[in-house]
Amino acid sequence: NQIDNIQMSWVKEGQKMSQLLLMWGANDFGGTLINESISTSAGANHGQLIKPKEIRRLVKEIGRVPAERNTNYKILKKFDSNYESDDELDKISDLSKFGSYAELIKINKFRYKNPRKDN
Repeated sequence: NQIDNIQMSWVKEGQKMSQLLLMWGANDFGGTLINESISTSAGANHGQLIKPKEIRRLVKEIGRVPAERNTNYKILKKFDSNYESDDELDKISDLSKFGSYAELIKINKFRYKNPRKDN
């Protein structure tokens, strides 16, 4: 009868507020998002992607130890101060290859079609 994990959303709250939320009780920074569109559609304006290396930096900056978890919240890896990034996403320099929400909404095949109205 307790909540073990509280995830804040850097997409909705921004990087600095996310750090504060970690200091105030949240224990999950969230993850990398590529071409995030749900929060952006709702008006969030803090970005569509943060590389893993940047997430780890933000977490370490407030004195916490970053970790990678699976869907069931099992810790897969903790990142100590000597960790060298080997994440493929950290190696990508041209993030435009992932597109953007603005580009995505221009593509009709990704739009919801109401079967009762769109026929």
